[in-house]
Amino acid sequence: MSNLTDWLGQVQSQEPVDRDALRERVVTALKEIFDPELPVNIYDLGLIYSVDVDDAAVVEVKMTLTTPACPVAQTFPGMVENAVREVEGVTAAQVELVWDPPWCADNLSMEVKLQLGLL
Repeated sequence: MSNLTDWLGQVQSQEPVDRDALRERVVTALKEIFDPELPVNIYDLGLIYSVDVDDAAVVEVKMTLTTPACPVAQTFPGMVENAVREVEGVTAAQVELVWDPPWCADNLSMEVKLQLGLL
């Protein structure tokens, strides 16, 4: 039997996934990852566009960076993906780097706008 077949068998025999609870744990993990240039986590910075969890506990994240010229553009999504994979209950993870819509300061949470003196 292949590893994929083994994995699918394990996933199918598991209890139903509490998708909301798992998504919450993933968001908590994302809030532990900070932008390399700003003292702000990537979730509150608005770099995370979506966190989707399916019934098999597979997590798909769509994220962006503040600019396509970001010096960590090649490595940062992989780091985020590894952090998501480490969240308890996640069976697999994929992070997709997207540029549309482009990131802008409107994506910042109110707390971050206050912290950075933008309000």
